[in-house]
Amino acid sequence: MSGPITVVLADEHALVREALAQWLRTTPDIRVVAHAANGDEAAAAVTHHKPAVVVLGVDMPGRDCFSVARTVRSVSPGTKVIFLSALAQDCHIEQALAVRAAGFLTKGNSPAALAAAIRGVNAGQVHFSPEVQARIVIDSRGTRLVGAPTRCAKLSARELEVLRHITRGLTRKQIAQAMCLSADTVHGHTANLMKKLKLHSRVALTRFAIREGLVTI
Repeated sequence: MSGPITVVLADEHALVREALAQWLRTTPDIRVVAHAANGDEAAAAVTHHKPAVVVLGVDMPGRDCFSVARTVRSVSPGTKVIFLSALAQDCHIEQALAVRAAGFLTKGNSPAALAAAIRGVNAGQVHFSPEVQARIVIDSRGTRLVGAPTRCAKLSARELEVLRHITRGLTRKQIAQAMCLSADTVHGHTANLMKKLKLHSRVALTRFAIREGLVTI
């Protein structure tokens, strides 16, 4: 008989983490092996524990959750990713699908729904909350959003990460340090953001990111 499903639980809100972890402790087939409060901690925990499943809060500080998901695929290919968000926003669903997430739940779902999702993705299934299912279609071409792609779909993963840092008020030098890039490379990503989105200032980029729900304020 195999052991319990190992889980890393990452969310920016301590109350959410603790409440979910406490509930999951009542399920003998699931074991939370680590908590994380931000993207960097989540990536480190997955690297160390190689869990069966990682649950990533969408709005964590530090490295954005979608960048963390790409790291998970690299350092622990067997780990399945479930995103947890306050809202089922198209831009977040789109990015989750782009990084091949196995699940996406909203925080309005019950802890029992999260446990069911963990079991499902561990068994090789995909698991989306009803709010997310209403926004996607799954067919022979894969899983995709219903309707036209959002403006975020034009952006690369690096550009989205730069955009989030800009919105949090980081300077070009600070973004370069955070992303381990040169300042010139960050400048190039910023220029591409402005060109693709037809916006012409950091203020306009910030307003766009907040309006699209890419960051919280």
